[in-house]
Amino acid sequence: MFTEDDTRFMRKAHALAKSAEGRTTPDPMVGAVLVKGGRIISIGYHGEVATPHAETWAIQKAGKEAKGATLYVNLEPCAHHGNNPPCVDLIIQSGIKEVIASMKDPNPLVNGKGFKILKKHGVKVKIGLLDKEARRLNEVFVKFITTRKPFVVLKSALTIDGKIATKTGASRWVAGPASLRFAHRLRNYYDAILVGVNTVLVDNPKLTTRLVKKIKNPIRIVLDSLARTPLHTNVMNTKEARTIIVVSPAAPREKAAALRKRGAEILEIDSKKSKIDIRKLLHELGKRKITSLLVEGGGEVNASFLEAGAVDKAHFIIVPKIFGGRDAKTSVEGLGVKLPSQAKWLKQFQVDRLGKDILVTGYFC
Repeated sequence: MFTEDDTRFMRKAHALAKSAEGRTTPDPMVGAVLVKGGRIISIGYHGEVATPHAETWAIQKAGKEAKGATLYVNLEPCAHHGNNPPCVDLIIQSGIKEVIASMKDPNPLVNGKGFKILKKHGVKVKIGLLDKEARRLNEVFVKFITTRKPFVVLKSALTIDGKIATKTGASRWVAGPASLRFAHRLRNYYDAILVGVNTVLVDNPKLTTRLVKKIKNPIRIVLDSLARTPLHTNVMNTKEARTIIVVSPAAPREKAAALRKRGAEILEIDSKKSKIDIRKLLHELGKRKITSLLVEGGGEVNASFLEAGAVDKAHFIIVPKIFGGRDAKTSVEGLGVKLPSQAKWLKQFQVDRLGKDILVTGYFC
């Protein structure tokens, strides 16, 4: 159904889409390639939210040359009015003869309607080229638009014996420089970053993007049932980045009020046995259009998300050093499973190197 040239042009569209990684939320990443006579005549990509779509850029740059061309795009062209008019209208008006797309747009406002309109107006449509790659490319968008909950990524750096800190609680730095840069790339990409209050109390992190060319700082979220976050910690510098303190109904009102006065947003979520209800938290974050969440917590926070079945993807950075110590914290604590057969498995995992460290990436969904 698809030729080698089709695949080559579609890979170009995917690369264009990915070039805007971290800038389009809550929109998907989309790249478009216009081909005529076997050569690329125009390209486009969706640069950031509320700017013209990839198809629009490509068609406008091609001008009259778009007539009779084939459009390669990683996601179904939109068929509804949002920040932009429907892309299908411009495709039809330009005289494009064929659209080859990787996947259907899961957005209920589109969901096949774009393809249907194109076919109705005589535009040939082919779907499914590099479909799996397209879904991974827009995994955040696919999760959010279909569930209205953020895509959750857990990131943890641990020694080869599983420790994230020494027996004294010292944790800077477990991983090497390449791993730290990787962590900041993740902050650059995802909407929000979450830690527990103990991380704030022990490490006083900034949770901002610094070690890479910055697109943005993530929204900082602190799980703090009793509103114990000190007023002068780095996360309370709300001029640098937005901060949300998640408290339980048991949090002292005066402490929550003091945090709010300093500029933090206070989000009250029900708790279970003094722990924030993770599922309810994700529901509330989704209502705030937070499409992705990077969890950089300690062992208890990580366990809370895993036990709630809330983690979609994980990055475990394994460092070839040993801390030892029966009291040293591990990357996942909580209750744990009773039997090896009950273990949570990483699926579709891959192994890479980050300097001297080993990066294991996989999915729980």
